[in-house]
Amino acid sequence: MSETKFKLKLGLPKGSLQESTFKMFKKAGFNIAVSSRSYFPYVDDPDIEAVLIRAQEMSRYVEDGALDCGITGEDWILENGSEVERVQELIYAKTGMNAVRWVLAVPNDSPIKTIKDLQGKRIATELKGFTEKYLEGKGVKADVEFSWGATEVKVGSGLVDAIVELTETGSSLRANNLRIVETLCHSTTQFISNKKAWADPKKKQKMQHIAMLLVGAIQAEAKVGLKMNVSEQNLKKIISLLPAMKQPTVSNLATSGWMDVDTIIDEKIVRDLIPKLKEAGAEGIIEYPLNKVIY
Repeated sequence: MSETKFKLKLGLPKGSLQESTFKMFKKAGFNIAVSSRSYFPYVDDPDIEAVLIRAQEMSRYVEDGALDCGITGEDWILENGSEVERVQELIYAKTGMNAVRWVLAVPNDSPIKTIKDLQGKRIATELKGFTEKYLEGKGVKADVEFSWGATEVKVGSGLVDAIVELTETGSSLRANNLRIVETLCHSTTQFISNKKAWADPKKKQKMQHIAMLLVGAIQAEAKVGLKMNVSEQNLKKIISLLPAMKQPTVSNLATSGWMDVDTIIDEKIVRDLIPKLKEAGAEGIIEYPLNKVIY
């Protein structure tokens, strides 16, 4: 049983971020289970009380204290105008927690070329509040309406003049014959806290520990471990091939004149590196996955 006498109320995002968030928490050491109809996941940590909330609403519930902390996008913090502590940015494309941007897009044949051309026009977006503030800052008055979905269809069919839509690469917009006029903001996944919880030493420490483990899990996604046996005469040549985070670990084997070399490298270079290591004299090469990498 936990010796602490508090519960950290943690909001987990329901929807597109849910699967990647659960995956990262598992790699960080927290097992989460939830039934298909429940909004209250079980976390195998007695100090954590979790609830599933849409990312769009998360920052409001964190700000007003209904939740101590939660995971959401920077875009929804801006949309809600929430004053929260940003505990940690959580970003790595392989996890689904990748950086995205909100862009103003119009049909390819639209006469709209700049933000100023939106004067008096009609715009559809889910990011309504932020878009209105952005246009106001540019001195543009336009009719911004909330979109419940199928936003790209609305501009393509002429229901609106432009849209402000979320994109990662812009490929979906191009596929719908839309072009980007301007980027309004960039967004990454954020682990946030309300100010009262952040001022509580125990809760703050707990959140910092969770954040550290999550970052370690994300960093591990792009890396693997390599172990190999190397003769003493080939050691210098092998080490010169290893782009290690730091110096590789080298230890003596029971067989005289042989060393065990252990290192961590970027996964993307493994397929090119292993043949070179073999040619340089490495034997018994083992590649293994990592759960966490803490710098």
